Amino acid sequence: MDVGTDILNALVLLSNFVIVPGLAYGSQLALGALGITLVYSILRFANFAHGDVMAFGTMSTVLITWWLQSMGVSFGPLPTALLALPLAIIITIAATLMTDRVVYRFYRTKRSSPAIFVIASIGVMFVMNGIVRFVIGPDDQRFADGERFIIKARAFKKMTGLNEGLAIKVSQGLTVGIAVILVIALFWFLNRTRTGKAMRAYSDNEDLALLSGIDPERVVMVTWIITAALTTIAGTLYGLDKSFKPFTYFQLLLPFFAAAIVGGIGQPVGAIVGGYVIAFSEVTVTYAYKKFLKYLVPDSWAPEGLVQLLSTDYKFAVSFIILVVVLLIRPTGIIRGKLV
Repeated sequence: MDVGTDILNALVLLSNFVIVPGLAYGSQLALGALGITLVYSILRFANFAHGDVMAFGTMSTVLITWWLQSMGVSFGPLPTALLALPLAIIITIAATLMTDRVVYRFYRTKRSSPAIFVIASIGVMFVMNGIVRFVIGPDDQRFADGERFIIKARAFKKMTGLNEGLAIKVSQGLTVGIAVILVIALFWFLNRTRTGKAMRAYSDNEDLALLSGIDPERVVMVTWIITAALTTIAGTLYGLDKSFKPFTYFQLLLPFFAAAIVGGIGQPVGAIVGGYVIAFSEVTVTYAYKKFLKYLVPDSWAPEGLVQLLSTDYKFAVSFIILVVVLLIRPTGIIRGKLV
């Protein structure tokens, strides 16, 4: 093959294993980091229960999906989980609001320090984790159905005549599309609605917002509602893309926090930027570039090893390293947020 074809093959290969997965994973991290950012900027504490609330929301989606599937209900080529998602969001919102009333409201009334809220959120994390494991078990649970691919590798090869085939899963396309819609809706809500403006005012200056007549309990309630919806959607999309396993959502807490802090804690735009930075960092560092380089260099220069900086087993370590570097060099993040 000529040089141009080799370059195209290399680009398709990179798209298949780095660009497309990075976009999907980055969208999932961005949605998760947005929830952490909202809680941090408005309720003023780091919510360590975020990953397990996501697991609870996804578990609700899985159980409702199985129920719909048992009755023969489907969504055609799309996953049945999309039909289950609205009810799962309502269940997660109810559980989150109940947690706030039972746990966080007491400390909020006492005007406790953020450290107390963090400790309380760790307690909530263990309780949520226990509930999810008790109800659905600790093992992998698959609930995806419908069409698997938007574009199949074999069809792409046949259409283009290239050696490499591009495969884009339905779950990946849904993830990116839904993330874009949610981000646009969230920014419209925060910037154009009265409640959204009240949330921003409360985040900027709590005392001044209270003097302006803003109801703090309403702001808190709306914050939890938005956070619960985002976590349930992000968790479901992640589960459709990979699989549902409760412990994985606990592990995702590190990349979520890394995305929020790297982008700029307290800044919604920063959470989105940070999500994609962390996602692409993990994917690019753990990808084996041997085959990719073979298309770009002469045969005599072709590498013998995998040319992989880190094994995929250590992908969460990438988030930790980036987080530490950012905290040391630029504690306010890429888009200047609040100091951590």
